[in-house]
Amino acid sequence: MDREMDIQEEDVEASWGLLSWLASSVMVFGGAVPYVPQYQEIQRSGNTEGFSTRVCLVLLIANILRIFFWIGKQFELTLLLQSLVMILTMFAMLYLCCAIQGSNRVTTKQHHIADLDLRYFWSWTSFEDYLIFCFGFTLLCAFITFLFLDSVLFVETLGSLAVLFEAMLGVPQLLQNFQNRSTRGMSVKMVLLWTAGDIFKTMYFVLNDSPSQFWVCGSLQIVIDVAILLQVLYYNQDVRVKLG
Repeated sequence: MDREMDIQEEDVEASWGLLSWLASSVMVFGGAVPYVPQYQEIQRSGNTEGFSTRVCLVLLIANILRIFFWIGKQFELTLLLQSLVMILTMFAMLYLCCAIQGSNRVTTKQHHIADLDLRYFWSWTSFEDYLIFCFGFTLLCAFITFLFLDSVLFVETLGSLAVLFEAMLGVPQLLQNFQNRSTRGMSVKMVLLWTAGDIFKTMYFVLNDSPSQFWVCGSLQIVIDVAILLQVLYYNQDVRVKLG
């Protein structure tokens, strides 16, 4: 009897271990999945106007800050790996947008980070300019972090800033849709996957006792995702007609 109970306990532990591994894998790579349909949409249409590249800016800043937050307060390794995957994903999106915009450009005038013109901040011509900005921002964060690494207040503030920026992920897209008075060019699948992912990771944060900043961030992201989906309903006449 004892042996059978031991075997059952081992089976339960193995099952939970597998579920935990699957959940961690979804956390690491799931955040990048929503950008696959948007990437394909940009490739198909040859147009980037429906996608706000400032989404990439927000996520790059958020995940760079999160990496330094991890250095100061070593929470789950899964969330560190998630940040690295997301940074690479945002670079891929920016590279595609720069390539598409370059092929569609009707003027020879270009804008670079070295121009120091704030009017064209994050609207540079070359992908290398975005890399330079991220490299400089990372160096600045590294210097400040290692200077104040022993301060609990600084580390917690760093974490709060990281999740605050991540919570603002959908805001640039929300504003872009409002400015365009349309959601054309934006992948609705991307937003639906945002919503599903944000619900999943918020539950993950709560169940794994992650720092409170994370689940607050997730909750706010869900609200913004829903607002964007409401924009889809409002600006899409076909959907509005079907809904009466």
